[in-house]
This record gives sequence, C-alpha cells and structure tokens, in this order.
Amino acid sequence: MTHNLSNRPADRRAGYARWLEGRDCTDCWKAARDSDTESKEAWLAAKRAEEQQAAREWAEQFDMPPLEGPERALDWGERSRHQLVTAAYSALVSEGTWDETDWAVLEDKIRTVDRAGWWIDQRDAEGSDLPELLDAATSEDTGTENPFR
Repeated sequence: MTHNLSNRPADRRAGYARWLEGRDCTDCWKAARDSDTESKEAWLAAKRAEEQQAAREWAEQFDMPPLEGPERALDWGERSRHQLVTAAYSALVSEGTWDETDWAVLEDKIRTVDRAGWWIDQRDAEGSDLPELLDAATSEDTGTENPFR
C-alpha cells in the first residue's frame, strides 16, 4: 500500500516510514485478523470452560448456593462471583488485615446474594470493595425497589 507522507513534518517522515514497513497494510491486517477468528474463539471457549470449572469447584468447596436468574446468566454469574470473592479474600485476608473470623462473617453474607445478575454487575469491582457492596445489597431498607430483581 502506498502512503502519502507529505503531510508529515520532514523530520518525522523517515521514522514513520520505518514504522510502516513493519506493519501489514490495512487489507492484510484485516485478512489475518479474520482468518484467526476460529482459533481465538476456540481459545476463548477453552478459557471460559476452565474458568467455569474452577468456579463450580470453588462453589462446591465453600458451600456457595446456586445462583438464580436467567439460564444464560448463570454461568457468567458463577464466574463473576468466584473471581470477585477470591480477589476479595486476597485483598482483605492474604494481603490485608482481616483474619479468618472476619472473613467467615463476610462469607456468610456472600451466601445470601444469590442473584446472578448482581454478581455480573459487580464483575469489575475491586476485591477490597466487596464488604461495602454486600452491605448495600443485603441492607433491609434500601429506600428504593429494585426493578431488576
């Protein structure tokens, strides 16, 4: 592919030309990306299956209740719960100041939130935020009705 370098300052043309030499043209890049879609999809499916297996084993080991919600959200919710709770344990107990007694109280609260959608919504939260998130989710007087329940 031909690039017009006249719109670049003279002192930046050579460097940009060298950078372009190491890159595929747009058409080649798209072709390579599209041909690799199958392997990416296979990799992603394998990664999801591995994460799902780990989440199920964890839920069984720590006696977590099954989640409720639409069928299509259950696996995602399980993975999200597993990832957030293990991140919280790491942040609060392993690296933080909590002991196992503190964690046991939080773990009981974790078991009360069984809505897959809630865990999916919290998937990007920091592990250290879990106690506050659970307090909000389990408080009796939230002031508003949750239309998504």
